[in-house]
Amino acid sequence: MTGPLFAQSAWNNVTFTAGEVQNPGRNLPLSLLIGCGTVVGLYLLANLAYVVTLPLTGIQQAEQGRVASATMQAIFGPRGGVLMAAAIMISTFGCNNGLILAGARVYYAMARDGLFFKGVAKLNKQHVPAIALIAQGIWACLLTLPRTVGTDPKTGGIAYGNVYTQLLEYLIPADLIFYGLMVGAVIIMRRKAPDLARPYRTFGYPIVPLIYIAMAVIVVIDLAYLAPYTAGIGYLLVLTGIPAYLIWRRSAAATAAAAIPESLNPEEA
Repeated sequence: MTGPLFAQSAWNNVTFTAGEVQNPGRNLPLSLLIGCGTVVGLYLLANLAYVVTLPLTGIQQAEQGRVASATMQAIFGPRGGVLMAAAIMISTFGCNNGLILAGARVYYAMARDGLFFKGVAKLNKQHVPAIALIAQGIWACLLTLPRTVGTDPKTGGIAYGNVYTQLLEYLIPADLIFYGLMVGAVIIMRRKAPDLARPYRTFGYPIVPLIYIAMAVIVVIDLAYLAPYTAGIGYLLVLTGIPAYLIWRRSAAATAAAAIPESLNPEEA
């Protein structure tokens, strides 16, 4: 499930730019619904094409699980592999464009709230969080460039791990934890802040959020059981954020308290 779950991840990243969107109460829900609906429709059509084009054994035994490439080759012959590679490159660059631009906004917002390095909150002359983009690029390189080195049991020589699969197993458990927390926040916020304006209301509330949370928990537990090493690293990466958050929050609180004039007490400030 890591592949399909990765394919549907980042559906919420458009919300990172909410502060720069006109009428976000209307436009963000529309973009989420249209975007997710379009992707789901395309994936269903793609799977229909696989079933119509390939026999069941061809789907089950596709080389390295690349069913789409096998389908393209069945339709177009050797050229199909080239066409599929081109399509993947276009899709990858488009995906990276959205992820890079949206992801940097998270570090930028954290830094503005005093929960990350202050320099990351700076904008360049074009009003772009350039330092956040650079920091994000460095971290991405640290995750992707190192390769897991082991011994090939057949030849006894050096063997390199599948970095792509490992990254998926790092990412998906962490993603699902945060998605589950995010959906759970909908329920909590409705109880803690019932009077807030809500331009969009969740369909099927509270059943739909509860179903999502339950499914996310099941997959997280499943990955922890099936891929404890790589999924465990993903969990550890998430857990390292807890002490970092607590330290930065205390520092931010101390900075805010120091900024209060001595003539005012905290209540007056």
